[in-house]
Amino acid sequence: MAAICLSASLCVGPALGLGTLLATSAPAQARGPDGIADVAEKVIDAVVNISTSQNIDAKLGEGRGATPQLPPGSPFEEFFDDFFKNRRGGPGSPRGGDSQPHKTNSLGSGFIVDASGIVVTNNHVIADADEINVILNDGSKIKAEIVGIDKKTDLAVLKFKPPKPLVAVKFGDSDKLRLGEWVIAIGNPFSLGGTVTAGIVSARNRDIATGPYDNFIQTDAAINRGNSGGPLFNLDGEVIGVNTLIISPTGGSIGIGFAVPSRIVAGVVDQLRQFGELRRGWLGVRIQQVTDEIAESLNIKPARGALIAGVDDKGPAKPAGIEPGDVVVKFDGKEIKDPKDLQRVVAVVIRKGEEQTKRVTLGRLEDNDKPVQAAVKPSEPAEKPVTQKALGLDLANLSKDLRSRYKIKDSVKGVVITSVEGNSDAAEKRLSAGEVIVEVAQEAVSNAADIKKRVDQLKKDGKKSVLLLVANSEGELRFVALALQ
Repeated sequence: MAAICLSASLCVGPALGLGTLLATSAPAQARGPDGIADVAEKVIDAVVNISTSQNIDAKLGEGRGATPQLPPGSPFEEFFDDFFKNRRGGPGSPRGGDSQPHKTNSLGSGFIVDASGIVVTNNHVIADADEINVILNDGSKIKAEIVGIDKKTDLAVLKFKPPKPLVAVKFGDSDKLRLGEWVIAIGNPFSLGGTVTAGIVSARNRDIATGPYDNFIQTDAAINRGNSGGPLFNLDGEVIGVNTLIISPTGGSIGIGFAVPSRIVAGVVDQLRQFGELRRGWLGVRIQQVTDEIAESLNIKPARGALIAGVDDKGPAKPAGIEPGDVVVKFDGKEIKDPKDLQRVVAVVIRKGEEQTKRVTLGRLEDNDKPVQAAVKPSEPAEKPVTQKALGLDLANLSKDLRSRYKIKDSVKGVVITSVEGNSDAAEKRLSAGEVIVEVAQEAVSNAADIKKRVDQLKKDGKKSVLLLVANSEGELRFVALALQ
């Protein structure tokens, strides 16, 4: 079973042996166009090695950035725990638990985008390093400093004082890439130095769930440990991606590598050079996937776009007239296939089956926003709930007693769920007691009887499903489509 490597420079799997060399060579037409050699010769001096060092406190058994940060429960935790304990002299390691503080070194790749000494690489290549050096193709080693980093796209910009005139490369348009198009990767695999490999674009717009902005180019060009941060070129010698991740059961390339597309990289680099940080736009909405059931409920064919599940009262979307239940299907003239596409200023939305155009001036996304805690109020005398049964749910009017029981904020309006049948569609969609139904079929509801009547009417109208807008106790919204039986 293949494992996803955390990076092209740090990869999980059995040690890579020399293997068995194939005696036969591929036919000439399978080795790629003759132009690869011309491109490599043109750009090789713009590709650099990135050397970093970190001070490791062996007695404490940890350095400031020695161990990669893995998601809790990662299958690679044990591997890295053992590996890095041995490297830094933990108990039972060859160094011994009482060894003196020492330095650990690592190597990655990068490329020059400005002859003044501006280099692009991956953030994980230089993360928490105490010292960073850029090594040019002729072997010259120059100390570098960080201009800015962006963890969400795993990109970093460095600068150094060039000892001589430099060769710089330009970004190409990754949006114009075609499946099967030839590409060239240059980097520092296994610390061997400048190495050229070639392959094709295997896929575009790959989302492999490593971050909120996944949109990778997939290639079969050989990418290995140490290639991280290196460029992926088209046959015009333009950078169309930054090599970042590979999938491999061995630790070496099996022809599945991923690069951040230049369309994203160029924008990140510009902002890091200008501001030293990323200033992302903020629309002020919560979005979710448009499933087939939700699309049927909203009369949208085919299922597409980003469903607006909630609108922040203080966000830019509110004054622009965007509402929960709207489905954004186009932005900046481009079609939206899923929620991750929603990033632009001008959006076309479908509201109750009709397209409308909304113009929004984006605010700035603050990554450190914290939710405001609801104030605790004294308990009120218990009230007898008015209940109804519908859709496999027990429903009750939202009384003060029920608010207190389920800790529902005063700002949340609607009908509370008090019980869910175990074998119902509602249970399968993970509805639970204490959640509040705010809307049924995009119409607000305030009592349980209204929901029962509306569900009965939808059944008579021949509808196959009903769309509910549901809030949790904090007021966070989501849409749920339930089958009508």
